[in-house]
Formats: sequence, structure tokens, C-alpha cells
Amino acid sequence: MIQPLTCRRTIRSETFSLWVLALSLPNAAMAEFEPLDDGTLSGVTGQAGVTIELETKINIDRLTWTDEGSLNVNNMRLSGHNNTLLDNLKLTVDIAGTGEVLEHGFSEIARRANAGLLNTSDADVADALATYSITGEFGKQFNSGDLVIHLGATNYGDPTSLSDYLQAVDFELEVGSIIAAGSEGTATLFSDVLLQGYVGPTDLVIRNASGSNRTLRNGNVVSGAELQLDTHFEITNGSLNWDAADLILLFNFAAVGIEGLQIHNRRGNDTLGHFGMASATAKLSQGTGSVSGKEGLSIHDVEFRADIDMPVFKVGSISIGSVQFTDFAITDTTMLVYGH
Repeated sequence: MIQPLTCRRTIRSETFSLWVLALSLPNAAMAEFEPLDDGTLSGVTGQAGVTIELETKINIDRLTWTDEGSLNVNNMRLSGHNNTLLDNLKLTVDIAGTGEVLEHGFSEIARRANAGLLNTSDADVADALATYSITGEFGKQFNSGDLVIHLGATNYGDPTSLSDYLQAVDFELEVGSIIAAGSEGTATLFSDVLLQGYVGPTDLVIRNASGSNRTLRNGNVVSGAELQLDTHFEITNGSLNWDAADLILLFNFAAVGIEGLQIHNRRGNDTLGHFGMASATAKLSQGTGSVSGKEGLSIHDVEFRADIDMPVFKVGSISIGSVQFTDFAITDTTMLVYGH
């Protein structure tokens, strides 16, 4: 269930709202109120933040996209581990003022390190302190009007424990099957998907830059008013049947079964600043293709970094051993999505 909203700063309303409130009270109570004049109101700032504490479970029997054929996602569930509530979630929502520093990424780690609660001899902790410490505050600096949504935990446990912080929000995602259907029949792409893991700091930022455009390296022109996604996560145990599908148009893993899947970032040369978690970033905005001239949804500055372990890798029903990817990185990726 969604807990009551709590404001993190005070919002004062305008004179009209005060009079509406006053008129709803008995005369004796009204004697205690005095209206604010325009001069007083001019000194009141409207900056405010809202905190949402959330627990939930999501079940979807079928999600269908229909064109000439259809794509069906069947029996999808998002919950906590072992089908419990997805809980201990806290969303902070702010509209930034000019140069305001707001919660972002691992800024809570930087705050604890600055207070002496975490050891800065840990390379990740030291990196967080250097990255998120800004003129005595901890977070990222934003522009006036930017909408900033930060997902973290309501309770991080022991403030001196990194493992408590990184495992504060657990999740479980189950999908029965993903099936493509058309006039020629049906094909199962994936089935029996079950992923368990932890959600790290996740940020959604809507940049207030309407009317300003920029040109990407491939020549596409995109709006400066964009949605920015940054997230960290870890898959600790996963299994799925990869029945017939391509991975980024390079690998076809048809008739493959994977057990004990783990996605993290604990080895190789690309671990700094990630605290052992996989990471993904992307920006979304209106865009125009440099070659096609088409307008559509631009997904750009896409980046994914992880180590991937598949200790049981089956072709058909026979295990052929284990598969590992180290420093698996998708970078310099741009997509323009439009109808045809």
C-alpha cells in the first residue's frame, strides 16, 4: 500500500487560500489569523519536496502489443523476494531551484563517508565522496525547473554497513512467457523467467530545457528537454528459457536454458563507483534523424555496464558448462523510434 505523502519542506499558500481556511473556522478561531500582504508573500519561496514511502506488488495477466500480429507478455509479477511485498521503497520528488543540490546516485554513501561512518580507504566510498560532495552538500547540482525523482530506501539499516545499504530494496520479477503471434502461427521467445536481486539508487530527471536543441555525434537533432535515467541494480539469482530471440542483433540463443544467472559488477577493470552493482543510463527526448529526416523518440547516450555469470548454460536439455562475461559494456548507442 502507498503510505501518506510527507512534505520535506514547508509550503505557504497565497492569501486567497488562507481566507478560505479562515472562513471555514469558528469566529473565535478566526481572531487568531491575520492575512499576509503582498510584501510578505513576495518573500515566500515555493520550493518544496515530497517524499513517498511505498510498498506494492504488481501482477499482470497479459500485456499485448498488436500490429499486424501481436506480442504477448504473459503472467508477469513484480514483488519482493519469494513473492512478498516489494517494500522499503522511498521516492523523493523535487523541482530544483537554480544550482540546487539534490539527492542523486550514491550521494547517501558520500554523506555517511563525510560523517566518518564509512571508511574512505574503500575505493568506491572515496569515489562517491569525490563525486557527490558539492560545497558542503551531497548529491548533484541541477538547473531551475528540473524535475528530480530519486528512488532509495526508507530504512537502510546499519549506517556503517555497505551491505545493508546495497541490499535494502529486494525485488523479484517473474514472467511466464513472451510470445509472438501472427497469421503463420506463434513463436515463444522467452519462458519461465524468474529474476531475484536488489535495486540500488535510481534517478529520473526531466531537464527543463524546452526550446533548446543539440546535435548528437551521428547528426540526429534532439531536444534539450529530456528524461534522464540512471540506475544501479544486481541480479543475484535468475533462470530463464531463451527459446528464440536475438541479443542486440548479435547472438541468437534459441533453445537455451540458463540457471543461476547473476548480473553484477564485481570484477574486471570497470568496477570503480558502482559498488559491485550493474548500471544503466539513458536519455529520452524528441528527436529528428539526420538521414531519414523522421521525427520520433530519441533514446541516446545509452550505457550499460556489468559482469554476467551463467553457471548453468543448457542447449536443449544438456548443460554445456558455464559462461561468463567480464566488463560487458554497451556504449555510444543511439536509437530513433518512429512509426512506419
